Amino acid sequence: MSNNANLPAGDSGHGDSVAAWTAVIVIMVAFATGTLAFWFDQPTFVWASVALAVVGLVLGFILKRAGYGVNGSKSKH
Repeated sequence: MSNNANLPAGDSGHGDSVAAWTAVIVIMVAFATGTLAFWFDQPTFVWASVALAVVGLVLGFILKRAGYGVNGSKSKH
């Protein structure tokens, strides 16, 4: 029996992977940091947090390609 037995038909459990969680956490930290930097009028840190969000996106794609995505060779599902 599959671990995805309780999911709706056709749903592969997207997002339930190391790659997705890593990307989301890095991007959330970037947005929180960017918001605080914007609030305190620190444009250098705002742009640094934009760069961090891009790094999170790239990191997610790299981890997916490395097999840590949904149904990847190194994933738990």
